[in-house]
Amino acid sequence: MRVVTTAQARPELDVQPTPLALLLLGREADPRSERGVECPGDLPSPSDPDLVERARAAKEKLGDKVFVLGHHYQRDEVIQFADVTGDSFKLAKDAAARPEAEYIVFCGVHFMAESADILTSDDQKVVLPDLAAGCSMADMATAEQVAECWDVLTEAGIAEQVVPVSYMNSSADIKAFTGKHGGTICTSSNAKRALDWAFEQGEKVLFLPDQHLGRNTAVREMGMTLEDCVLYNPHKPNGGLTVEQLRNAKMILWRGHCSVHGRFSLDSVNDVRERIPGVNVLVHPECKHEVVAAADYVGSTEYIIKTLEAAPAGSKWAIGTELNLVRRVAAAHPDKEVVFLDKTVCFCSTMNRIDLPHLVWALESLAEGNLVNRIEVDKETESFAKLALERMLALP
Repeated sequence: MRVVTTAQARPELDVQPTPLALLLLGREADPRSERGVECPGDLPSPSDPDLVERARAAKEKLGDKVFVLGHHYQRDEVIQFADVTGDSFKLAKDAAARPEAEYIVFCGVHFMAESADILTSDDQKVVLPDLAAGCSMADMATAEQVAECWDVLTEAGIAEQVVPVSYMNSSADIKAFTGKHGGTICTSSNAKRALDWAFEQGEKVLFLPDQHLGRNTAVREMGMTLEDCVLYNPHKPNGGLTVEQLRNAKMILWRGHCSVHGRFSLDSVNDVRERIPGVNVLVHPECKHEVVAAADYVGSTEYIIKTLEAAPAGSKWAIGTELNLVRRVAAAHPDKEVVFLDKTVCFCSTMNRIDLPHLVWALESLAEGNLVNRIEVDKETESFAKLALERMLALP
């Protein structure tokens, strides 16, 4: 056995970092990526005791010129300044319904702000308080990767049979690809309706970018089997699939997932049932299939909120979704026992980048007449992305 010393090994480890690695390290920037690495301007200190009053004063100064959107996963310190709260699509529609607002401050993540820009008028300006607030799921499907996937489907002779359906949690580029190729967008609330529509248009669906929502909807709600689904891995030649697998599949699932919902496991479900007899397990459909199969209730963020509202006093609930929402729902229902499904705390790290200092900085900058961190989708991308969104809005 030959022993290689550290000194000997060093020359063999001349590995050049990939563009993605440099991006993650903050050494490069990619304007087409969900991830940003810069936030210009000096932020107020997070320990400033006047932050709340500064945010309130800047918002009052702006008046009707600003409309603040707060996603359900935002911190309490931020959500208190939201004019409306909701999931990403609801908030984008709310922004479009307020044409008098010159500035839309989106307390969420990058793809949400893009959707708001697509759906609002040209006169409105969408601002993301921290450009580094991205989405790991949306990052898992780039325009180049999806174009390559379509080439693979074309070479397999099935592209004409495939209808793309993209989750709302995707970049504007992916939404535009979907619109250009005759597909539609879906949310976690209307995924079945979107898939029903897609299968009326073609024989197969390319579901982007969350494999779990696609699989769970197809198997749980549409009567398909796990064998009807194949997983396309953009990091492998031909997606890691044979031509025969692609031709036999009904659902071609993109290898993407939510970093928060993906952490819940079957062990989490079994453990909470053992710890809390009689507990109801309520999870988001972005969770793994085995978790969803073992749960009592499955649904979108809005479904989770409404289910807890309708639940009887004294009932017990373990919820598998982002922790900020779970804590907020638990506080709103002190007559019910509400716990986080997993034993370990899990915030959405990118969603939590929108903190009070960033919000104060954005609002004060706007109040002083300085437009910062504008999210603007180019016209061609916007037109095709809007087409895909309009197909969703037209779903029965």
